[in-house]
Amino acid sequence: MIWSSILLSAACSISGIQASPVAGPQPIEASSLEARTDKCEFSGKDGAALAIKSKTSCSTIVLSSIFVPAGTTLDLDGLNDHTHVIFEGTTTFGYKEWSGPLITFSGNDLTITGASGSLLDGEGSRWWDGKGNGGKTKPTFMDIHNMNSSTITGLNIKNSPERVISIYNAYDVTLDHVTIDDKDGDLHGGHNTDGFDVGHSENVLISNGVVYNQDDCLAIVSGKNITFTGGFCSGGHGLSIGSVGNKSFNTVSDVLIENSVVENSATAVRIKTVTGGHGSVSGITWRDITLKDITNVAVVIEQNYSGGGPVGQPTNGVPIKDITLSNVHGTVTSSATRVDIVCAAGACSDFTWDRVDITGGKKSTICEHVPSSASC
Repeated sequence: MIWSSILLSAACSISGIQASPVAGPQPIEASSLEARTDKCEFSGKDGAALAIKSKTSCSTIVLSSIFVPAGTTLDLDGLNDHTHVIFEGTTTFGYKEWSGPLITFSGNDLTITGASGSLLDGEGSRWWDGKGNGGKTKPTFMDIHNMNSSTITGLNIKNSPERVISIYNAYDVTLDHVTIDDKDGDLHGGHNTDGFDVGHSENVLISNGVVYNQDDCLAIVSGKNITFTGGFCSGGHGLSIGSVGNKSFNTVSDVLIENSVVENSATAVRIKTVTGGHGSVSGITWRDITLKDITNVAVVIEQNYSGGGPVGQPTNGVPIKDITLSNVHGTVTSSATRVDIVCAAGACSDFTWDRVDITGGKKSTICEHVPSSASC
């Protein structure tokens, strides 16, 4: 047998890594050559490279005020099961025009934590030019892909250059108390700074999230059993399903969005399916949603999405059914519209509207084929 204390010393002899002491030798089998240290800490300008190199050698990875070089992804894909990643201090990134992402995670039974006072600072103003996906090539911030049975808690993200958190091919994943603060982009050209994008995932819970941005607070483009609860959204495009119909996976079902506030945003509640697309949207509920000062349209359901507002003939390739709005209430600005529903004939059905009370603004002039239980 080999003593784990010997393995610990060998695994963490690299400069820039600090290992926690082991309380006495703990024998393991000689065949367990991949035994991991208890805890390793990475910091400073070399911390990212060392963490990437050693990511499968430590059961707990502490990233303390690391600097990620320009054009480099903090690649934490393929972590061993049960790895715990902790961000401490301020994580910063070098500047380069590239597509990113700045950080990636994948694995099973992971715990990813932002320590109290920690910050992931994208310094997005270096890229912002008001052109979003156009203009300068901007890195996306964080990919949570191919992850199962994991929890992400307490991350504090500031000024992402573009889309912030992408959740894809994830199963049984919880994100709790994640803050995304891109409000500086309001005055400095931030655009396409989606908060949480969810695709091809199942059993995802996003709770107590706070998002200040310039695009969707939440956008679910495919997946099932997705819950967003206790959220706060400001400055963007609200709580969205879609766009659906033009991707590899185009089914969204069994979504609950509840107990959330949307304020100072262009839209609040939205379903958008692509003109000429194919797929389905069903079993979607918005419950106990408070709106404040929505500037464009509070509730938008459109089957003619082509990148902007509802324009052109709606199509029926992505039917929308079993949609519930319950206790959705609040205000729009004087120039805004309360509700737009633009459906193809027979393609929107089984809508339930209960205590939908939106005041201010004006009535829509473009609604088509509105289900009898809804109001436009």
